[in-house]
Amino acid sequence: MRHVSSKLQGWLYNYNTFMKGLLETGFKQTPTNTREGLANLTMLLVTDRTEISLVQDDLVNAPDYAIPVRIYHPTPDASIPVLIYYHGGGHMAGSVAVYDPICRKIAHASEHIVVSVDYRLAPECPYPLGVKDAYNVVKNIWATLDGRDLKYQRHLSIAGDSAGGALCATVAHISQHDERIDIRRQALIYPSLDYTLTSDSIGENAEGYLLQKEKIIWYFDNYFQKGENRKSASPLYMEFTNQLPETLVITAEFCPLRNEGIAYVEKVKSTGLYVEHLHFDNMIHAFLNLENLVKDECETVYRRIGKFLNLK
Repeated sequence: MRHVSSKLQGWLYNYNTFMKGLLETGFKQTPTNTREGLANLTMLLVTDRTEISLVQDDLVNAPDYAIPVRIYHPTPDASIPVLIYYHGGGHMAGSVAVYDPICRKIAHASEHIVVSVDYRLAPECPYPLGVKDAYNVVKNIWATLDGRDLKYQRHLSIAGDSAGGALCATVAHISQHDERIDIRRQALIYPSLDYTLTSDSIGENAEGYLLQKEKIIWYFDNYFQKGENRKSASPLYMEFTNQLPETLVITAEFCPLRNEGIAYVEKVKSTGLYVEHLHFDNMIHAFLNLENLVKDECETVYRRIGKFLNLK
C-alpha cells in the first residue's frame, strides 16, 4: 500500500481544506498569488538558514539580456568547483530570494560555489526565454566569476528542481554538441521533463498532493503561448548521447512528475553514462520547500547531491 509520510498527512489535510475553502469563495489563480504562495510557503517552512561565508548578487551578461544571479561561495579562500542552480516554480514563480535558504544548504553540503539563476518567468516572458537565460548563464558564468575575482575550479555542474529541473536537463541536452561547454554532472530534483503530461503518475497523483494536475496544465499554458511543439521542448524526448553529463535524478512517490523522472533515468542508462536514482516512497512534490516538516528527507537530499557532485 502507498502511504504519504505521517509527517505530511496533517499538513496536507489542512492545506487541501484551506484551498477548497478559497475556491468556494471565488479564488482565481494568478501569477501574483502563485508567486506569493510559493514564497510564503518556503519562508514559513524553510527557516533554518545556513551561514555561507560569501554571498553576492551579480549579473551574467548575454547578448539580449543580463541575467541576475546570486553567488554562494562557502570557502572564499579556496578554489572549488561551480554548480549552477535553477529554481522551481512552474516556470511562473520562484526567485533567487525565495530559494536563498535552499541554495545555502546546497553550497554547504556540496562544497561548490552555487550560482542561483533568476531566469525570466512566464507569462510575461514565455518559452523559450527562460531556456535562453539558463543556457546563457552556463556559457558566460566564468566572466562573471572573474569579474568578482573569485577563486574557483573550472569544473561545472548544474542542478534544478521541478521546472528548474526542466531547464537543467534542457541545458544539458543543448550542450551535448557545444564544444565551448563542459558540464560534468547534473542533479534533477523531482524534475518536469515531459510537457505532454502523458505519464501514468500525472493521473495517479492528480489531486491532493500539493502539486495538482490542473495547476500543471495552467503553468504550461502560460509558459507555451505560441503553439509550440511541447513534445520537442520536453527533455525526455530530446537526443540522448554519451555527451550528456553524469546524472542524479530524485523522485517522490506522490509527485505527478514521478514517472517522467524514472523514464529519464532509464534513457540516460541506455547511453552507458553513470546515473543515480534516489526515490522517496512517501514524499510529495516540492518537499524541499517543506523542510520543517521533513527534515531528515531534506538532509538526505542535500547529502546525496553533495556526494554525487564530488565523485572522483
